[in-house]
Parts: sequence; C-alpha cells; structure tokens
Amino acid sequence: QVQLVESGGGLVQAGGSLRLSCAAPENIFSINPMGWYRQAPGKERELVAAVSIGGSTHYAESVKGRFTISRDNAKNTMYLQMNSLKPEDTAMYYCTALLQAFIGQGTQVTVSS
Repeated sequence: QVQLVESGGGLVQAGGSLRLSCAAPENIFSINPMGWYRQAPGKERELVAAVSIGGSTHYAESVKGRFTISRDNAKNTMYLQMNSLKPEDTAMYYCTALLQAFIGQGTQVTVSS
C-alpha cells in the first residue's frame, strides 16, 4: 500500500499561517505531479493546488495569492504554505499523487474566526 504521509495541520486563528508537508516514497514522488485536495463537511472535494515534477504550479481561485505549493525532489516531500488563513479554509487536507491517483489519509486544518 502506497503511503503518502501528511503533517502540519492544526488549529489557527484567522489571518494566521500553517505549513503542510507530504512525504512520499521515491518511486511515487519521482513520476507524479503532486497536489493537495481539501474537503469540508458537506462540501465537494476541491483541488487546492498542484505542482508538476518540474515545479510548475496551479492554484484554485479561492487560494491564489495566499497559498504556495512547492516540492523538494531530493527529499521526496511536497509542501503547502498557507498564509492569511480564513475560516472557510477549514477542511481535511489530502496529499495526492495526481498521475497514479494515490491519496493520503489527510490532515485537519481548522481556522477559527
């Protein structure tokens, strides 16, 4: 079973910051564009951000200018720097290997108003 391991979630006040990390096996990380999904209770899953193997990025409109996705290919780790957090960013955040559709178990992000 492929393990994508997320970390860095937590409780933060509105306006605050969090940094999520996702570690993946090298054989998965090296061939997959990677991304972060999020899902809040009662809402559809949303692709928040994605990063190609070469570092090109894509963001959902809702997070542009506030979130930054990056990857360290030497460490097989992806990051999501989240700034200016809003209560509507509250969700479970999942790391995903986009080519092979692997997904982690998620890390909870809660933003209080």
